[in-house]
Amino acid sequence: MKKDTTASNPLLCDPATGVCEIPTTGNSAQVQGTASKQKSVKVIYFTDPICSTCWGIEPQLRKLKLEYGKDVEISYHMGGLLPDWSYNSGGISKPSDVAHHWDEVSLYYKMPIDGDVWLTDPLPSSYPPSIAFKAAQLQDEQKAIAFLRTLREMVFLQKKNITKWEHMEQAGQLAGLDTRQLKTDYEGKAKELFDQDLLLARKMGVRGFPTLFISNAAGDTELIYGFKPYVNIENGIRKVNAGVTKNEYPKDGESLFSIYPSLTLREFAELGEISSEAAEAALEKLVKEGRITVSNTKNGAIWYKK
Repeated sequence: MKKDTTASNPLLCDPATGVCEIPTTGNSAQVQGTASKQKSVKVIYFTDPICSTCWGIEPQLRKLKLEYGKDVEISYHMGGLLPDWSYNSGGISKPSDVAHHWDEVSLYYKMPIDGDVWLTDPLPSSYPPSIAFKAAQLQDEQKAIAFLRTLREMVFLQKKNITKWEHMEQAGQLAGLDTRQLKTDYEGKAKELFDQDLLLARKMGVRGFPTLFISNAAGDTELIYGFKPYVNIENGIRKVNAGVTKNEYPKDGESLFSIYPSLTLREFAELGEISSEAAEAALEKLVKEGRITVSNTKNGAIWYKK
């Protein structure tokens, strides 16, 4: 991977900067008056279903929700990483060019990603699953987040083309959504909501993903751009509101899987605050006890609650 290619091509997510970057201009804008009435800190999160770096920060976001969910609200917005394949830049001109890159970033972020989807059933765009997410949000925010998680597991681990309705429908069922309504909204009002997300991203100067704007009621804002360690995000929260309190949560395996029914090794280690070696041993024990199952890929595994 060459760093200069990431600036011109959104599908080359540079591990050195931790960003899936889109070609755009302008500086990131301050967010005014975006804090939630219910919670003291608002996080506006710009992402995309096929953003590999966004998959890389799943452990940090999951921990943030457990420790600061009482005070922090995360608002998910789609950014539009891959409109189509009409461009030819940055060393990426066709889907097969992405396959090896995904394998590389998987090792860097220590999150399982199988790039072979770009060889076997490549996606023409990231817009359809983005629109489907907006349709899911119309029903229930938490179910929409679970829906997005399932879509990501499908594309990153199961090599499924998540632009196809059959996979979006299955993800909707697993998330507990009304899939008839999901399809109605997907083919209707969700497209307008997605367009609004794209417009908001442009107005706020978003240049790539993940981008998190952390703000308080006064409009004071901290920007977290790209892949950052958990402590950076935590510090951003505390800068806009020093009064937030950290919530203690159970860190044993059974409790973690009752909260998040699927976990990668890095997620389990991060949430359990243990080493990768200790995490792997604990996961193996839970598998032997029949409490969880494991699904292996060429670049790592993911564990599921039974």
